[in-house]
Amino acid sequence: MPRSEFQSLSFDGLTERLARGVARSASRRGVLAWVGLVAGAIPAFPLLPVRRAEAASAKPQSPFAASAQTKDQNACDYWRYCAIDGNLCSTCGGGVHTCPPGTAPSPTSWIGTCFNPQDTKSYLIAYRDCCGQDACDAGATCLNTDGDLPSYRPQANNDIIWCFGTTSAMYNCSTAVIVGTAE
Repeated sequence: MPRSEFQSLSFDGLTERLARGVARSASRRGVLAWVGLVAGAIPAFPLLPVRRAEAASAKPQSPFAASAQTKDQNACDYWRYCAIDGNLCSTCGGGVHTCPPGTAPSPTSWIGTCFNPQDTKSYLIAYRDCCGQDACDAGATCLNTDGDLPSYRPQANNDIIWCFGTTSAMYNCSTAVIVGTAE
């Protein structure tokens, strides 16, 4: 098309020419098949292996994970305690994963994902309250909030007293049990 004719066409004219050209060279079924292919392929884009090796090797470091230690289970910065809120059972006569004598573990728990700096893996941790006696004041009281969610997402909220289903709703301390690797 000569330049003067191109300049004299309006936007509507260009759109009409383009639409007529597509209509001459493509069938309705062909266009529908192409639209269906695009619509079906769009959800698959997140599954493509785009820089996954780089993402897998880079461990996200929260402020807690950057300073976590693996030696002292009675300190609030012990790596398993990244999302714990309350008294540590390890300082109240129990252990990291056992309740003190005279208390009972709650059947429910909240969860967190903690990074172990010793083996550089992340683990799924179930935090379970021990119930049945007054709160243990002898030990450490920790408030760590890695991954803590609001109370409308209770599975990862550490502000709830999780003594549901026990004979007594009195909170004593909290344990941190490894459920498995998070990778």
